[in-house]
Amino acid sequence: MLVVVNYLMMPRITEASKPPASDETPRPTEQGGKPARSAFLWVALFVLFLNSSWAVYHFQFESLPSPLDAEQAGKRGFSEVSALEHVKYLTKLGPHPVGSDALELAVQYVFAAAEKIQKTAHWEVDVQVDLFRAETAANHLSKGLFKGKTLVYSDLKHVVLRILPKYLPEAEDNAILVSSHIDTVFSSQGAGDCSSCVGVMVELARGISQWAHGFKNGVIFLFNTGEEEGLNGAHSFITQHPWRSTIRFVVDLEAMGIGGKSSVFQGGSVPWAIETYAKVSKYPSGLVIAQDLFHSGAIQSATDFQVYEEVGGLSGLDFAYTDATAIYHTKNDKLKLLKPGSLQHLGENMLAFLIQSAMSTNLQNKMEVKKDDIVQSQSIFFDILGTYMVVYSQRLATMLHNSVILQSLLIWTTSLIMGGYHGAMTFGLSCFSILLMWICSLSLSIMVSFLIPLISTSPVPYIANPWLVIGLFGAPAVLGALTGQHLGFLCINRYLRSTFSKRAPTVASNTLENLIKLETERCLFKADGLMEATLSPLRSPKQLKIVTLILGLAMPILFSSGMMIRLVGILVGIIVRSERNPGSRPEWLGNVIVAVFVSAIVCLMLVYLLSYIHLSGAKGPMILSMLMLLALALAAVSTGVLPTFTEDISRAVNVVHVVETKGNSENEDASSFISLFSLTPGKLTEEVKNLKDEEFTCGRNKTIDFVSFTVKYGCWSSKDSGSGWSKSDIPIVHVEHDSIASGARKTGIFIDTKFSKRWSLAINREEIRDFTFEADSEELVPLGDKSEVDGWHFIQFSGGKNSPTKFHLNLVWLSNTTHQSQKSYESGASPLLLKLRTDVSKITPEVESVLEKLPPWCSLFGKSTSPYLLAFVTTLPVQF
Repeated sequence: MLVVVNYLMMPRITEASKPPASDETPRPTEQGGKPARSAFLWVALFVLFLNSSWAVYHFQFESLPSPLDAEQAGKRGFSEVSALEHVKYLTKLGPHPVGSDALELAVQYVFAAAEKIQKTAHWEVDVQVDLFRAETAANHLSKGLFKGKTLVYSDLKHVVLRILPKYLPEAEDNAILVSSHIDTVFSSQGAGDCSSCVGVMVELARGISQWAHGFKNGVIFLFNTGEEEGLNGAHSFITQHPWRSTIRFVVDLEAMGIGGKSSVFQGGSVPWAIETYAKVSKYPSGLVIAQDLFHSGAIQSATDFQVYEEVGGLSGLDFAYTDATAIYHTKNDKLKLLKPGSLQHLGENMLAFLIQSAMSTNLQNKMEVKKDDIVQSQSIFFDILGTYMVVYSQRLATMLHNSVILQSLLIWTTSLIMGGYHGAMTFGLSCFSILLMWICSLSLSIMVSFLIPLISTSPVPYIANPWLVIGLFGAPAVLGALTGQHLGFLCINRYLRSTFSKRAPTVASNTLENLIKLETERCLFKADGLMEATLSPLRSPKQLKIVTLILGLAMPILFSSGMMIRLVGILVGIIVRSERNPGSRPEWLGNVIVAVFVSAIVCLMLVYLLSYIHLSGAKGPMILSMLMLLALALAAVSTGVLPTFTEDISRAVNVVHVVETKGNSENEDASSFISLFSLTPGKLTEEVKNLKDEEFTCGRNKTIDFVSFTVKYGCWSSKDSGSGWSKSDIPIVHVEHDSIASGARKTGIFIDTKFSKRWSLAINREEIRDFTFEADSEELVPLGDKSEVDGWHFIQFSGGKNSPTKFHLNLVWLSNTTHQSQKSYESGASPLLLKLRTDVSKITPEVESVLEKLPPWCSLFGKSTSPYLLAFVTTLPVQF
């Protein structure tokens, strides 16, 4: 809260008046004692600030416990060495997406490990193991990434392990679910996402099997498949498995990177859970701001936790690894990058939490998420240096915040009333100085963000070297903040000079000038947020004390610096895969987001420290240092001395052999080409240099519609694209009947996806009022309200080897149809009724040739909406 000082009752200053003594000795000058501190002192404080912030980050996020082997952990403890053996086996299988042979082997391995736990459990513990196969079903999620979608799945297999005390039958009806997924995307072996979670869960289940004879509640471990295809594994379990009704609370384990500390990033709607975790965890880690960012949609991702909340009506905690987020879903999610101690950190925390929770009586009733109470019951939580966690309710937070605001307003208002016109003017100028600081800081850093794409081969050249962000955005942000505050200092100083000269006309000019500078500094410092009002008529300006600055910075550094550095790192990693529709966003957008975030951190964290620079000789050295740092960073970026990507931090590049056809025809007009696109901002100039023999053309003049997303900038080549695929693989979209009955037009569509067990279908909702969808004569999607995105509803299917491939779609047309917003598949063509893309897990010879020639810093990127390496795209026009 900005507060001003009251001068109304200030006594007249005489020539004999002297500024009160301070704890700092002014430097002598020719004019006498001048209120100034040495440049060295301010620079030392700045260096101390930076080192302290980095030390807090290192201790809070990078200090991990030592891994324990089986002997050190004992039968009832957690051993990272044992858990890592499971991770090693799963990663050796390579990528194991849904429907692959590798996933079958992975499921069998986890099942065998679960049976071994069953045999070695404590004699008073009942361990039940189930290899569960889900039936074909549809998943309707309404929030976040799933708006406008229906997710259909089939032939998914899960390993479910339930641990109960033998002599307490009621424990069977109250269970904690611990969940993660075995499957990976097609492009990654999944050491982090989420073989690490599976390894931890197997070792946790072994340890829990030695403790559960004293439990009041059961513990269920779910090793599901289908998470990477739209959270289908969790949905199939929570809607089909017979144990689902016994679950009272959920713990979901995920990874948005590889290793490091696993932190709570969702949860808190059941206070006892986060309070228990904070109480018993040896290394508690979690930040409520991560939950807020995730719920805001800034992080374009989802976890099984959404299913448990939205479909199961359950509450719980969601944990995730967030180190090295740039390797997420790429080939670099490999075992060698998994930091020692990562599994031990999560395992010890979870073991303690599960033991405490399973012995608790808090699970007597189902922990349902109630929308009316969720806001006020939500817990605020954050850890302090990874050793202690603070937890309090949203209700208490609201009371505290309101109290602080009211007290601040009271002091503020009192200062303005007591200060009168003079107080109001000083307050306004103080606010103006803060505004100038933010404007200048944001402006300079954003200017650099626009400059980077012009001088660098990549618009995001700091991905592999995130510390470049300090020079590229931190330096201009500090320069801007210093400039803005200096302008504010001059404005306040000028106003106070005119005021003081009228009130103290007899004071010597040197003394008066010194008093004005001291008061200007205090105005800036107090305007930056310290609640203080000078209402005493006996006080006169004096120099700010260094101890005041240190006390003002200690708490922000301790509580916020580590979190801020971590969030910047996560943000930089997310940019690697930020292009959901390649080419749809300006190249500078990612830089602007990082620049704004860094500027906000600078303005919030350095606001006190910069107040002390104006009466020191550090302005010149500080400006010169920041300019040199910025120049060095820009030089490194423009010359390419530091690579944008490395073999361990890859650029997300996908290569797809595309075969296009039109539905309701004999497929004689099939055409094919090789598509090359990237989910990382920037052109593919460097990547195509190695592909000169492949005859690629790059640009924006060929928009490729992959049904679930659109490539607006990419490269394509028709060279040798006619081989490597067969017409028998082309899906069939055939109109079976089309009639009008009772005033409504109805059309039946037969769809045969041939060998594909993974596909996406888009239905034009500007033409179609409703529809049903059937597989094996079973209606999976009935008539009813269906959401849409940009005029389309999407059906996304994935399943195992025994999944159906023949489907029936029954369309009910609108009586009056318009298609103003729908774009034709080709210029001048009829609007499209259906769009279908089927994916085949096959590498054609031409795709293999392209992959071999891509630079080593490129990696395929997998997600549920991305195609495999061979994709068939079939469309059906409205006028079929």
